[in-house]
Amino acid sequence: MWEAQGVKILLVEDDDAIALPLVKGLGREGYDVARVATGAEALEAAPTDMILLDLGLPDMDGFEVCRKLRAGSNVPIIVVTARGEEIDRVIGLELGADDYVVKPFGLRELVARIRAIHRRATPTTIATTDEGVQRIDDLEIDRRTHRVRIGENVIDLTPKEFDLLALLAEDPGALRTRADILDQVWDPHWYGPTKTLDVHVASLRRKLTDPTWIETVRGVGFRLRAGS
Repeated sequence: MWEAQGVKILLVEDDDAIALPLVKGLGREGYDVARVATGAEALEAAPTDMILLDLGLPDMDGFEVCRKLRAGSNVPIIVVTARGEEIDRVIGLELGADDYVVKPFGLRELVARIRAIHRRATPTTIATTDEGVQRIDDLEIDRRTHRVRIGENVIDLTPKEFDLLALLAEDPGALRTRADILDQVWDPHWYGPTKTLDVHVASLRRKLTDPTWIETVRGVGFRLRAGS
C-alpha cells in the first residue's frame, strides 16, 4: 500500500453502482480518489496524478474527453469502459490513453494496471546517466525531467511514448523485439492487443517529425536510428 500513499486519482464515471464501490476499493488500497460524473467536470477538475475515464458519459463522448485531457496534460489516463472492440481500444490509445480496461474487471487487475502506469510515469523510476541527458544528432532525451527536444523544439510526449523512446534509445541502432518492448514499456503480463505498440510507434514518429527516427523490422520489432 505504501506505493499508493499520496497518489491522487480522478475517477470519471457517471454510474453510481460502479463508481461508489470503486472509490471505496481504491481508497482501501491507499489511493486518494476524487469522483466526477461528467466530461465537463473532468476537464475542469484540479490537477491529479492519474485519471480513470469511462467512455459512456452523459454529456459528451469519452473519446473527446480523452483527447482534450491529453491536449492539455501528460497525466496518465486509463480508459475504463464496457466498449471491448479492438477498434475502440485502438482509438482510445491513439488519442493518448495509457491503458484500456474493459468492464467487468476485478479490482486487483485495475490496481495492477494503475501501479504499472504510475511506476512508468514517475521520473525517479527511469534509469539515468550522470547528466540524465542523451543526444543523438539533434534529438535530445532528458530522462531526469522526461523532456524530449528536436533541436530547439520541445516534443510533447505521453508517458508511454516517452518510455518507448527511452527504451529504444538505450542502444541506438539495436533491434528491440515487439515482445521485449511490450514487456519493458507495458507489462510482462500484458494481455491487450499488440496493435497498441503500432499505434504508439506511429504517434511517436509523427511527433518526432521524421519517421526515419524509428525503423520497423517487419515481423520482429523496432530500432532507433543510431545517428549520422
